[in-house]
Amino acid sequence: MVIARENGKILGTLSLQTKKPWAINPAYFTQVRKPLYLVSMFVAVERQGQGIGRQLLDEAVAIARKWPADAIRLDAYDAEAGAGDFYAKCGFREVGRAKYKEVPLRYFELIVETLMR
Repeated sequence: MVIARENGKILGTLSLQTKKPWAINPAYFTQVRKPLYLVSMFVAVERQGQGIGRQLLDEAVAIARKWPADAIRLDAYDAEAGAGDFYAKCGFREVGRAKYKEVPLRYFELIVETLMR
């Protein structure tokens, strides 16, 4: 878990794990040996649009490089409140769309290896 703080106040969080989440269908993703999964991310509403989310994702990439992991994978709701466009702006590539229990999802990945060159 990564926590962004300012003056003791939590501004955002990000959680990574090695275990594939239930809603992720690996068929959509690039075949890699060691993926990490971004399973939750939060930025305080009043601080959104100020670069905190991007800083959290930058830290996730640094963690993936140290792990070492080959990719970071995630799913985002395919709805107005979903963060898919944000992940795309941060360099994640959309690899597919699916429905899980009637919830529309967008799948994204970032191949970490390509960032190291």
